[in-house]
Amino acid sequence: MALYLIGDIQGCDEALQRLLIAVSFSPSRDTLYLLGDMVNRGPDSAGVLRRLMRYGHAAQCILGNHDLHLLAVSVGARKLHRKDTLSELLTAPDCDILLTWLRQQPLARLLTHRNHDYLLVHAGVLPAWTAHQCIALAGEVERVLHSTNWPDFLHRMYGNQPDHWDASWSGDDRLRVIVNALTRLRFCTASGQMEFSVTLGADAAPPGYLPWFDVPGRHTANVRVAFGHWSTLGWLGREDVISLDSGCVWGGRLTALRLDDSQPSTTPQLIQVGCTAAQHP
Repeated sequence: MALYLIGDIQGCDEALQRLLIAVSFSPSRDTLYLLGDMVNRGPDSAGVLRRLMRYGHAAQCILGNHDLHLLAVSVGARKLHRKDTLSELLTAPDCDILLTWLRQQPLARLLTHRNHDYLLVHAGVLPAWTAHQCIALAGEVERVLHSTNWPDFLHRMYGNQPDHWDASWSGDDRLRVIVNALTRLRFCTASGQMEFSVTLGADAAPPGYLPWFDVPGRHTANVRVAFGHWSTLGWLGREDVISLDSGCVWGGRLTALRLDDSQPSTTPQLIQVGCTAAQHP
């Protein structure tokens, strides 16, 4: 049995299919862990969701900002952007089924593999949060998304404020901070103040800011945090963090990291395919 951590697919179903063929994926034997942004900007978002639904428990997903954007557009909380490629999905006969499945997915997962914990998020984690606290806070948002009030929440979810965590926050302010950290974060200060305007690589941090994973004393330093979202950062494999968004939808590669249960001595294996079949695997 193998476990695969996979970065942002963003509607690139054909690339996902080639990746799964390359690793001889079997849903009866293996498990995929998708790190969010399954949809948008690529050509076949509906195909991606249908594939992952079909795999059942063999596809364990978390929500990214583009996935939330799709849900928000579906209830009129946001308008389609010029570069969005969601229209075909939103008019598909099975759209309601796909969206119902999508909003049941969590915002974070904690995976234990060979006595090592992996915290799976789409974007980042604030430095004051532990891994277990992150899962609990994600659960607060998930309960709203699973409720009948989910459309109202999506109308109020967007905004950059508050830009830091305070355990005393309640209501929309509290949930907005959680969503922004888990699905949008790249840079923050040592005290956890978030910055959302810079989307370049880690060396482009604004004055006073750091990549969230380089903040000294980060409370998730005792687990390996695997994330996507940051295509300009690309692949990063450290003992404490794994970045898996290698920009497939922008002409880069779709990346998976294999964690093999059958051979204890095997180190994690990196597998990549190009965004098109014409590219080298």
